[in-house]
Amino acid sequence: MTTRTAPVASALYDLPGPVARRRHRWYGVVATALILALVAWVIYLLFDTGQFTSVKWSPFLYKGIQELLLRGLGNTLKAFGFAAVLSLVLGAVLAAGRLSEHRVVRWVSTVLVEFFRAMPVLVMIFFIFVALKVHPLPALVAGLTLYNGSVLAEVFRTGINSVDRGQREAAYALGMRKTQVTTYVLAPQAVRAMLPTIISQLVVALKDTSLGYLITYEEFLHAGKLIASNLDYDLPFIPVVMVISPIYIGMCMLLSWFATWVAKRERRNPKTKAVEVAPAEPGTLLPGAP
Repeated sequence: MTTRTAPVASALYDLPGPVARRRHRWYGVVATALILALVAWVIYLLFDTGQFTSVKWSPFLYKGIQELLLRGLGNTLKAFGFAAVLSLVLGAVLAAGRLSEHRVVRWVSTVLVEFFRAMPVLVMIFFIFVALKVHPLPALVAGLTLYNGSVLAEVFRTGINSVDRGQREAAYALGMRKTQVTTYVLAPQAVRAMLPTIISQLVVALKDTSLGYLITYEEFLHAGKLIASNLDYDLPFIPVVMVISPIYIGMCMLLSWFATWVAKRERRNPKTKAVEVAPAEPGTLLPGAP
């Protein structure tokens, strides 16, 4: 005789029965049909407005246009590379200042973090470019660094404080100084929790490099703007968007994939390694024991 196992209920919800599963399948079919209809409508509008005509796509066949796009992409990656490294460094410095035991250092760091977090990125970039008369690339990198560095400072500080208090107390009990406790005990444990947020903020920095076109920095979006405003090709704005957007999305997805890969690698290879213990040997356990 066969016995049927009753479905195991969860603490959050009960497993759906046959009627609920059938209803969910219908929901999925209807949602898929609506999404396909929306995509078909958008494609119809693109064809109806002549966005796929050869004259609008012909610019991408010319070597000069391709070199312009590649040069703009290289400038975008260069600005992002500088901004990412400097933001991480500035964030670590400001976080250390906010965690400092010296009141003056802590107050100054807090004021800087709150000020740069509240200031719009575009305003900072324009101020550095116009008022301080800095070249476009340093102005863009400085604005991105000040904003993203202040945000990362809060991420670092929160990550350090999220580590169990017992870890800090145990390290101090071993005679370690505060710098050693933060560097060798707290930071390695906090990095795993902070990594997704850090990568998310770097994705924001990558997207904000597009603000460089407002100060005539020849980045990727600036190159696309030059092509889209060309009257000789009937203003190919939509084709330029359809070429540039997937590249931006691909770079952001690559950063997210890298974060996932690093997180999995950290879980597989923890920094703490097992210590080999010598096998027990016969001998006296206590002084004076027979």
